[in-house]
Amino acid sequence: MTDAIVAEGLVKRYKDVTALAGIDLLVPEGSVLAMLGPNGAGKTTAVKILTTLVAADEGRAWVAGCDVADDPRGVRRRIGVSGQYAAVDEYLTGFENLEMIGRLYHLGRRESAARARQLLAQFRLEDAADRPSKTYSGGMQRRLDLAGALVARPPVLFLDEPTTGLDPRSRTEMWSLLQELVSGGTTLLLTTQYLEEADLLADNIVVIDTGKVIAEGTADDLKSQVGGERLEITVAEDAQVRTAVELLSPLAAGDVTVEAGRRALVVPVSGGAALLADALRRLDAAGVRVDDVGLRRPTLDDVFLTLTGHMAEAKAEPEEAHR
Repeated sequence: MTDAIVAEGLVKRYKDVTALAGIDLLVPEGSVLAMLGPNGAGKTTAVKILTTLVAADEGRAWVAGCDVADDPRGVRRRIGVSGQYAAVDEYLTGFENLEMIGRLYHLGRRESAARARQLLAQFRLEDAADRPSKTYSGGMQRRLDLAGALVARPPVLFLDEPTTGLDPRSRTEMWSLLQELVSGGTTLLLTTQYLEEADLLADNIVVIDTGKVIAEGTADDLKSQVGGERLEITVAEDAQVRTAVELLSPLAAGDVTVEAGRRALVVPVSGGAALLADALRRLDAAGVRVDDVGLRRPTLDDVFLTLTGHMAEAKAEPEEAHR
């Protein structure tokens, strides 16, 4: 497998602000890399460099085999880009938006029209094809924008927070569309603040904070680094809480806690499913009845909080604030 995106030591400064402080990226063909972090971490800056919109102050990058600095036209011919906000002409219909993009790519009138109709069908916009896009919902406009990024069938796709502002249903629909694209061989670099989005879509995740890569790996890798597996068990009777604590304490990797006013025990562990089975056997043998039980792993929210000391909350982008 070859690498569709390679970045080495990318640095970008805006006056006295360092937006990128030497990041490295590697994205194999047909895979999804999620760049995770708050606005201002440097995600958008990295995308702008890789899509030839901004020049790096230091470092090198290649996209689809083309050097970003030396062959920007080659890069542009091989990529599709969808930014944080839908870039559609609201006075044109959905069909006219896509057909116009095809003509800009010099596909010709007939091929541009055919490609537009194909994408409208793929993105479930056929019924709205001949309506001005200003009448579209936010989710429909985002789908139209993504379709526009795919008109020229690019092998590499950059999506900068593609589901920002969408309602949960529209976000889920967008995720399904992205999964379909990747299953067809498209390479995807995705920036996001939605941690569940990275968890669902990404083969690999890079966590960026203050312009630096502070962690990298699969979602499972990152969760394992943080640790913090726990058993959450609710016993059926108040009188059995003390017994349950005594039985489970030998299995715990820390103190067993009981949630105030409830019969719920939280047991920090490091043994996974095997330890869960052991815990249930101990409780059953002692006659302790259980109403609910679960093995909880850290979420990417936990990972981000542990790595950065804060949640993935929005803040101003340096490149926006210091233009």
